[in-house]
Amino acid sequence: MSEKKVNRGAQSARTEVKAAVAPAVGADDGVTWKHAVAKIRQIQRTNSTPNLRYPGYVRQKENGKLWVRERLDALLDSSSFVEIGSLTGKPTVDEKTGALKEFLPANIVIGWGKVSGKKVFVTADDFSVRGGHADGGIQGKAAYGEALATQHRVPIVYLSAGATYIPPLAGLGQSMTAMTTVPVVSALLGPVVGLASAKAVTSHFRYSLFAAGPPVVKQATYEDLSKEALGGWEVHGCNGTVDNVASSELEAFQQIRTFLSFLHRRAEELISIIPRRWARTYEAHPFDREDATQSSFFEIGATWGRSVATGLARLRGMPVGVLSSDCTVGGGALDALGSQKAARFVNLCDQFGIPLLNLVDQPGFAIGSAAERMATIRHGVAIMSALYHATTPIFTVIVRRSFGVAGGALSDPGDGLNNRVAWPSADWGSLPLEGGIEAAYKRQLDSAPTAAAREKMMKELLSKFENVRDPTRTANVFGIEEIIDPRDTRPMACEWITHAYSQLLPSRLLAKQASAPAVPGKYKL
Repeated sequence: MSEKKVNRGAQSARTEVKAAVAPAVGADDGVTWKHAVAKIRQIQRTNSTPNLRYPGYVRQKENGKLWVRERLDALLDSSSFVEIGSLTGKPTVDEKTGALKEFLPANIVIGWGKVSGKKVFVTADDFSVRGGHADGGIQGKAAYGEALATQHRVPIVYLSAGATYIPPLAGLGQSMTAMTTVPVVSALLGPVVGLASAKAVTSHFRYSLFAAGPPVVKQATYEDLSKEALGGWEVHGCNGTVDNVASSELEAFQQIRTFLSFLHRRAEELISIIPRRWARTYEAHPFDREDATQSSFFEIGATWGRSVATGLARLRGMPVGVLSSDCTVGGGALDALGSQKAARFVNLCDQFGIPLLNLVDQPGFAIGSAAERMATIRHGVAIMSALYHATTPIFTVIVRRSFGVAGGALSDPGDGLNNRVAWPSADWGSLPLEGGIEAAYKRQLDSAPTAAAREKMMKELLSKFENVRDPTRTANVFGIEEIIDPRDTRPMACEWITHAYSQLLPSRLLAKQASAPAVPGKYKL
């Protein structure tokens, strides 16, 4: 049934009924099990067929949203869904005949499916039944699904659109265990509150939510806010609670498919991407796309922590993580949100053995009162720790700046033992040359009679020390292993990725299996 037909039926039929009316089942022949099988099929057909008169379904369609089964059809490969718990729900039977009169389905659907031919496990909330509130009598479905997917080592996809009660921590414990073993993806397709919001962010890739609804917040904080103002996508898409924002459910499903697909030439343009003038900015994202296979770059976290750009791409058809600064946002300085975003991305790549292409243009940590209030240095240590402890292969390319502690952490992730090259545009040190001159010649500069005279003096000093920033001087003393033609970056990266997948990752996997603890490890969100 097409979505348009479903919508027309939902709009025209308004009779309030409690559940789907079950079709009749033939008489029991007393010999075979045909009658029992027919009753099972009857419930399954009722569960998988939309009741156009049910008020929850009508409300769902009036809000322009897909029904839970339509969402599964849109996400998964055609006819690949195999449901588990297809009989769960609340039956109503005739007291005289015992025949099934109607059946209210459970408000969560779980089962196996395939995304681009690869097996996944899906847990989908049905917001049309009890507003998605968890049913205390059927609360085991979600936890069972997570445990089963973890046991079978397949990705988990949550399609969340409802509220729930507060359960024991064991409910979240299973989710956290799953994250140490398989890819976990959450799509927030409607209001998500309470435990559901916590579960939604207990994932490696998530799409808008609020932890408590407006009535609860008004009672606690006296803030009278709409759902969108309280915790809509504009709030959580910018603070890192969700990674990506989609304009429609179908776009969200496409992003999920793209994300999961990653877990399983000399470029002439690169010679001119970095401007000769040190103060000029450049756009990082075209560089990411050019350095990887064209059109393969899938950005993660575009709406938050924007001083850092992260995403997945392919080199020679093999998945690779891309980490770079974006100098068009705050000059590329590493701030608190950027540090959180980078650390989370490095942990993701390390968890699933995705090699990391580390493109460095880092002027240092963000400074100033706002940076201090945001605890920038504390969050900055998180990315330092993530890179230092990562065991997935890392290929570092210093494309321009590498200053201070932040520059050192990103350009020297192996603490002296790096697979690393630099471009001729590289510029490094404890602090930029301009800052060093300002500090060393402050009295002389401040004594200039006019601003113009001060600027002229600064230019003369910069010209005097310009040759000091030449990266080949560092290469002369083996302070940088190699400086390359930027146009050779892609073939060099392709050779690295081939070696990583053929030699480094297999031995890394064997080492992890040999040292795997009996109890699953922990994944840092």
